[in-house]
Amino acid sequence: MSTPKRRSVSRRHFIATLAATSMAASTFAVLARDASAAATGQGSNGTASPSFNTGAAPMINQMSPSTASGTPTVALVHGAFADSSSFNGVVARLLGQGYPVVAVANPLRGLKADSEYVASVLKSIPGPIVLVGHSYGGAIISNVATGNTNVIGLVYVAAFAPEEGETANDLQGRFPGNTLGEALAQPVGLPDGGAEVSIQQGKFWQQFAADLPEEAAKLAAATQRPVSLAAFTDPATAPAWKSIPSRFIYGDQDQAILATLHSFMAERAGSRQTVAIPGASHVVMISHPDEVAEMIHQSALAYATTRSTA
Repeated sequence: MSTPKRRSVSRRHFIATLAATSMAASTFAVLARDASAAATGQGSNGTASPSFNTGAAPMINQMSPSTASGTPTVALVHGAFADSSSFNGVVARLLGQGYPVVAVANPLRGLKADSEYVASVLKSIPGPIVLVGHSYGGAIISNVATGNTNVIGLVYVAAFAPEEGETANDLQGRFPGNTLGEALAQPVGLPDGGAEVSIQQGKFWQQFAADLPEEAAKLAAATQRPVSLAAFTDPATAPAWKSIPSRFIYGDQDQAILATLHSFMAERAGSRQTVAIPGASHVVMISHPDEVAEMIHQSALAYATTRSTA
């Protein structure tokens, strides 16, 4: 039987339809050095981590999760143009603190399909869960945590936090200035009638990962995973951030999801803690794994504190 031909979709049509959608690209295994680096109190660039004015002591001085019964599992959901290894640096730090961690392999086939898959993974995790999403992964965690009583905290890492009925396109259209649309490669048609898209390799570094070494960004661009257009156009269901405590962290130089949109979504969600890292790009979990791990830790500590006073 012959292999079905892949249908080409015009780039102009795609950009007009999707406006400047912002599924972010992560760098992955190339930055395994972050995963092997211990949590030393320094940023991944060897400098002291910036103060976030949260009133929290450094992570190493905080209560260990092992001191509270029912240690939360941290479930990480990556975004488009990436894979789970984009969280390597964060995972290393969380494991060092004693947290069980599951980095979910996001299928990137559309919000509805991906939410169903991630929900099935969460069902296999016993006990409390801190659910973390990067970029497009934020829309997924907003969907799947609703009604899941095991999810005790949400952390949005440079991520979408849509309202019910909103799409990624809708959110991107709220504020001007996003340049992602012009960085997209021509979409490729799929046998089922849909299409998928990736990022032009030559534009990947400056558009998504400008605070990483150029060579690392080039490798990530070459190994990126394409995402279905349905990820941009599927509407969100009732968002979990209306009932589950949420936290937001992002770079103020994010070119995939603008800082103004991050700030808007955090405020709308009633964020318990919002951190904008000066100079950071969209792949903040790679360039600043200490800060991202610390926010996840704070989410877990808030749960432990609530339990101890109940």
